[in-house]
Amino acid sequence: MDQTQIVDQTAEFVDLIERARELTVRSQANAMAKASGQDFSVVDARSVASAYARAGLELTRNPWAMLDFQMNLWKDSAQAWAGAWTGKGEDSKDRRFRDPRWTSNPVSRGLRDVHLAIEQAAERLLDTLPQGDKESLRVRFYTRQLLSALSPSNYLALNPAARDRFLETEGRSLLDGFRNLLEDMERGDGRLAIATHDPEAFEVGRDLATTPGQVVFQNELMQLIHYAPLTKTQHKRPLIFVPPWINKYYIFDMRPDNSLVRYMLEQGHSLFLISWVNPTKEHAAMSFEDYMRLGPLAALDAVEKATGESEVDILGFCIGGILVTATLAYLAAKGDKRVKTATTLATMVDFTDVGELGVFIDRDRLKVLREHMAEKGYLENHHLQDMFSMIRENDLIWSFHVMNYLMGRKPPAFDLLFWNSDSTRLPAAMLLWYLEKIYIENGLRQPGYLTMDGVPIDISKIDIPFYVLATKEDHIAVWSSIYPTTGLLSGDTTFVLGGSGHIAGVINPPSKRQKYGYWTRADYPESPSEWLAGAEHHDGSWWPHWRDWIDSHADGEQVPAYQPGKGGLMPIEPAPGSYVRAT
Repeated sequence: MDQTQIVDQTAEFVDLIERARELTVRSQANAMAKASGQDFSVVDARSVASAYARAGLELTRNPWAMLDFQMNLWKDSAQAWAGAWTGKGEDSKDRRFRDPRWTSNPVSRGLRDVHLAIEQAAERLLDTLPQGDKESLRVRFYTRQLLSALSPSNYLALNPAARDRFLETEGRSLLDGFRNLLEDMERGDGRLAIATHDPEAFEVGRDLATTPGQVVFQNELMQLIHYAPLTKTQHKRPLIFVPPWINKYYIFDMRPDNSLVRYMLEQGHSLFLISWVNPTKEHAAMSFEDYMRLGPLAALDAVEKATGESEVDILGFCIGGILVTATLAYLAAKGDKRVKTATTLATMVDFTDVGELGVFIDRDRLKVLREHMAEKGYLENHHLQDMFSMIRENDLIWSFHVMNYLMGRKPPAFDLLFWNSDSTRLPAAMLLWYLEKIYIENGLRQPGYLTMDGVPIDISKIDIPFYVLATKEDHIAVWSSIYPTTGLLSGDTTFVLGGSGHIAGVINPPSKRQKYGYWTRADYPESPSEWLAGAEHHDGSWWPHWRDWIDSHADGEQVPAYQPGKGGLMPIEPAPGSYVRAT
């Protein structure tokens, strides 16, 4: 490095230090607000402390478990160090340590294997504690968070790849990482908002959500998009997509080669899609029932005006699928038979076992959340992002910590993570009712327990053909908790288990490069594990399987393709519309 470069980097470092000083003030204010209870945090320090206190008490009653933990840890650590220098032992398949330098460098290999031994020993120790309640789940979850944070891969001096890059770039990587850190802090206004994608790589309407169509109806909660046909004739029965309102609708319409919207248009289906508003304080009183009335029910009426066809198929994803299920129960109670088939993707309707999401939500947290939203009228989008990221901390937090800060690189362009970060606010009335009545009290599972627009609902009265997709590695809607849907509905239910997780397992288009397959089985034993043991695995995408299923329940009648704006509804604006662009 020559003298000019040293001077330039020194000046740049001084500038970054000044930016860091300003951000420190904002970060301290955020931390003080959370500590004083003035701001909401997904981590409830009081409940975590209580859970660990109980775990500590249990361990005092079982001293042999702690002794066994210490002895096994000492033995396994010693074997790890010995194996690192002799080259014996298996290589790790852990993605944190996939760089070959973790194996070729004896010190790095020893650090890696000792850390893995600690994680395994901690897991065995936690297995000795009482299981099955929320406190045991919290201890297990936050112990994993701590150990993930302590991984040697997360530290510059211990990570061989980051260390080599520091030397190769003559320190430039550390300076770039510092800048990336400050940019992430500035974007979060003093809160660390880790970049997981290139924010300049995509633009909605230019690169994503580009399938042609028209907004043909709108109200205070949604715009309804009618897509232009891609075939001369279409199935007579239109198809309505109901996306989640935690993120924007275009998960269904990413790039042309992974757009479920475009795929179904190419198969000859007429397609309408709800684009939800990004709520503000003015939407604070909007309830779950409002989402039904102004969402699917309003869409049913609008589609009939646009096409003249009263019968439809419907699909819902995640919380959009929960809304679809509740709406169908409402329609069943009213004797309304306009919906002929339904599909839900990554959707739980039985909340008996919510997986690790359970560490974040209980009645105490609901009280704090209610107080937090009392003035604003909504929950800020970053809270749910933080919660979902913690459930997959190594993939969604620490891998980007290493890339952005230790390596000094920018995250690559990735459409799914771009969408994932484009989340929305949640109105207070809807969120509080949903968390209490559906999530905590498991109201959808109980006939007549919930009312929608004054009508008691019972999902067991839903007697139409129903297609249920779960994904095997879903960290939000655990597949084994989706499976019970097969026994809760009255109609012919088809359950399919896709590969991968909550997003990649759903957006898995047919292509030459098939990453994930799916499982099917004709019968549905009570146990999810028993179902999977006897299920047949298929290579490729589940999309053609679903297309064949939905076509098999159609009457086969084809009509001239429905043209947006040519029926009873006039175009308002071109797709993707204005609601999806609201920040």
